[in-house]
Amino acid sequence: VQLQAFGGGLVQAGGSLRLSCVASCTAPGYIFSIDTMGWYRQAPGKERELVASITSGAHTNYIDSVKGRFTISRDDGKSSVYLQMNSLKPGDTAVYYCNVDRIGCGPKMRYYYDVWGQGTQVTVSS
Repeated sequence: VQLQAFGGGLVQAGGSLRLSCVASCTAPGYIFSIDTMGWYRQAPGKERELVASITSGAHTNYIDSVKGRFTISRDDGKSSVYLQMNSLKPGDTAVYYCNVDRIGCGPKMRYYYDVWGQGTQVTVSS
């Protein structure tokens, strides 16, 4: 099972980026369930922090510093989670990681826990 993240880059303050993350099971497996999906970030010299999460029921949660600017969404048909980031600030500069707390893969009907993507760099210049 793996998560692949896309969409990072360099943007000026006030700009926007959209991160995407796609989950997949080891071929020839298929995904039959995905629980909570989330985006974390880690800035240099700081601990990794949860930025936003979305449950299988589409309930969302955000850290205070991104409320009103970031939007998390998911498309279960595409096994994907997205993070739309608007009004970016230099303080948002970090490596962003996607995470799934539990994913089920067939045909063995096996669950995998706490799965992480490879990280994508977001740099916001002032």
